[in-house]
Amino acid sequence: MPDRLRLCFVSMHTSPANLPGSGDAGGMNVVERSQALALAGLGHSVDLVTRRSHPDDPDAVELAPGVVLRHLDAGPRTPLPKSVIDDHIDEFSAGLATLGDYDLFHSHHWMSGVAALPVAAARGVPHVQSYHSVAALPGSPLSSGEVPESVRRVSGEALVARESALVVAISAAEAHTVIERCGADPDRVEIVSPGVDRELFRPLAPGEDAWTPSVASPNGYVLFAARLQPLKGPDLAIGALAHVDPSIRPHLVVAGDASADFASYAAELDRLVADLGLAGQVSFVGPQPREQLARLLRGARIALVPSHSETFGLVALEAAASGTPVIAASAGGLREAVAHGETGQLMDSREPADWGRAITLLLTAPGLLARMGTVARVHARRFDWGWTARRLAALYSGLLDGDRGVA
Repeated sequence: MPDRLRLCFVSMHTSPANLPGSGDAGGMNVVERSQALALAGLGHSVDLVTRRSHPDDPDAVELAPGVVLRHLDAGPRTPLPKSVIDDHIDEFSAGLATLGDYDLFHSHHWMSGVAALPVAAARGVPHVQSYHSVAALPGSPLSSGEVPESVRRVSGEALVARESALVVAISAAEAHTVIERCGADPDRVEIVSPGVDRELFRPLAPGEDAWTPSVASPNGYVLFAARLQPLKGPDLAIGALAHVDPSIRPHLVVAGDASADFASYAAELDRLVADLGLAGQVSFVGPQPREQLARLLRGARIALVPSHSETFGLVALEAAASGTPVIAASAGGLREAVAHGETGQLMDSREPADWGRAITLLLTAPGLLARMGTVARVHARRFDWGWTARRLAALYSGLLDGDRGVA
């Protein structure tokens, strides 16, 4: 096995604008980028390969020493809803086959894996799969309000589970899902936890001014940071605010943007704010660069993560590193990102009144927010991108040395 690996991270549907920076709170993009940068820091080279979604996207651009972003043509050179990008898998796969030699392909999301599998097989190199999300079961309540799944998704997820040399899950919850729902062989599934940039995500420094919304509140603000789509539960965050007594009610800052699949959802949230009488108490600030997201997190009193499902819930970990307690749904990997009762509160209920009571408790119990924030910072130290990269490199080496074989 070569000491310096040449790796291809395949991310067909990730918006290239979100790879070098993060204009949106989507954890998947952060994970890919951070893994690539950390692997490059170990001396490996990583090409991040994605679909060209704008006419001006260059063929290749160096993001950092050892990390190159490459764009391939697959369908129109415009942004597309994720739900239709898989119409262009074959085109993307053909483009992928024209690139140089790699020691290994690591695909992110199912459609990337479907595109990369035949290329890896033709070259006789391993294919590694990460899912980041898995199709909901038919009739699942988290499908409410979501666009219909692609008819190809379930079969595609099963294909990459069966045929990949290795599946890398981000949490025990995701590992369980890909084994039970996608049929992955447990002997070819590994859990590699994400990291957190503790220089970027940190508590307020002495004398540092906290960020404040344009409509300031004497009670500070709580933060929701995620894409504006039903799965992420921004409606629950808004509904919870209405159940906090006005005398202690903080402002709610909503950081995130709707994708093409949910173009009308922001208007629905605006109507909800009006219907609940919260006008002037909720600010929609749009997608935030990573540096600004970090500033928002360290200034917030609480971070709200009411997602129906999360493979990990990276924003909860970033909040912890910022010394900000989290109230999160007890769903998926959030149960691993949040230490219940120590760094925040996990919620089994999705009733806004229950979430309002949880917010009220954290805001009013003497010293509770400060204690949770301190423990959260300690908790976040367990998650390090350097460790993640070393673990990935060891897994890649095992595949290339034949310890696991090539599927």
